[in-house]
Amino acid sequence: MKKRGRYGVPMNVYGSILPGAATVARLLPKGAGEAREARPPSREAKRRLAAVRWHEAHGKSASLTARHFGLSRSTVYDWLRRYGQDGLRGLEERSRRPRRLRQPTWSNALEQAVLALREEHPRWGKDKLVVLLRGQGLDVSVSMAGRILTRLKRQGRLPLADLRDPWMGSRAQIRPYAVRKPRDYVPAVPGDLVQVDSADVRLDSDGHWYKHFSARDVVSRWDVLGVYSRATALTARDFLDAVIERMPGPVRAIQVDGGSEFKAEFEAACQEKGLLLFVLPPRSPKLNGCVERAQRTHKEEFYQMLDPPESLEELRRLLLAQELCYNTVRPHQALGQLTPQQWLLASRERR
Repeated sequence: MKKRGRYGVPMNVYGSILPGAATVARLLPKGAGEAREARPPSREAKRRLAAVRWHEAHGKSASLTARHFGLSRSTVYDWLRRYGQDGLRGLEERSRRPRRLRQPTWSNALEQAVLALREEHPRWGKDKLVVLLRGQGLDVSVSMAGRILTRLKRQGRLPLADLRDPWMGSRAQIRPYAVRKPRDYVPAVPGDLVQVDSADVRLDSDGHWYKHFSARDVVSRWDVLGVYSRATALTARDFLDAVIERMPGPVRAIQVDGGSEFKAEFEAACQEKGLLLFVLPPRSPKLNGCVERAQRTHKEEFYQMLDPPESLEELRRLLLAQELCYNTVRPHQALGQLTPQQWLLASRERR
């Protein structure tokens, strides 16, 4: 390579010369290999080494070593053999992959036929595909078609069906305060998480509907109930005030679904009161399982057993009686057949 020297005179540069560079280059591969072998042993290798040394220190009896460590004699013999051949490195965990793997029993033509049909019908499963394959004169069972689909999926060749609802448009959810519940937020004491939900109820045959609200503390199973003529953000805000007033302790967090009644004024009220507000992902009622079970309980034990009242005020009075009965009289299976009130008193005594 041509370079210019100090005074602009061209000179040739063939490389740099370091003392002992040839020796270092010659020994480098060997040193790297020794460094790899000298890495610290794993915890499993140390455990096996302890068994080998115990065997050598106690008469070299494989039966006694196996009984002492809770192993089989064949395992002890295997460790001794591997330690004798390769030392501590031989006690490291080895691959358990079988030497001989099961090979596909179907032809490549059958596999291509399954792939072609699946590309044409991405939502069809093995049962339907088998009918079409047999119609093409191919002898294939349902289980074999399933194994072919599994192999194609593992190889990344299988087109995945789009399971999104084509009629469910995606809308941006603007929530100025509500957030998803963090994974590390685990309710431990009453009030840490109160799930709130609304449901439609009809008490008479004239088609008049009411909106029932339930709030359940997921730790103590204490319920607060309310009923309104409509489910709006204003009525949800009023119910939030009732929840804070009638819960047996301070409320720290509220969890709701994405219903419109839990936005606007309701969300602003949670922020003003300093309550954490968690909103569920779309189409995931199972994450609000406690209050969903409360909704079913009060429909079966109150609304279905109720004679239609004459007014909304009368219905609210009866619902308050149901709330009192549920929290103080009705045994709860999740609380060991205690009422929520009894469970709260017992938990305070344990503290």
